[in-house]
Amino acid sequence: MTSTRGKKKQPFEPGLVPPPGALLEWRDSQHFDRWQDRPCVLCDQPTPMRSHTGEPVHKACAEDWIAANPVEARLGRFASDTQSKSSQRATHA
Repeated sequence: MTSTRGKKKQPFEPGLVPPPGALLEWRDSQHFDRWQDRPCVLCDQPTPMRSHTGEPVHKACAEDWIAANPVEARLGRFASDTQSKSSQRATHA
């Protein structure tokens, strides 16, 4: 049996980039590295959080970066998770 602890996770598909001032929707467990904190690429403080590409970053730092860099943010450095079909279901009244 092989261990997945030593293997690097593959990047996963991002969803939409939120507008400046809006919150990122990071619900996928791949955003959290339970094994190791690394310095945030934006504030240099330790974080277990990861972007879609595996970049260590606090969610709040990524949201602040999007607000401060709205044109560059459209390239998708930080994005929300894709919406699953189960979360898009209509609610019954």
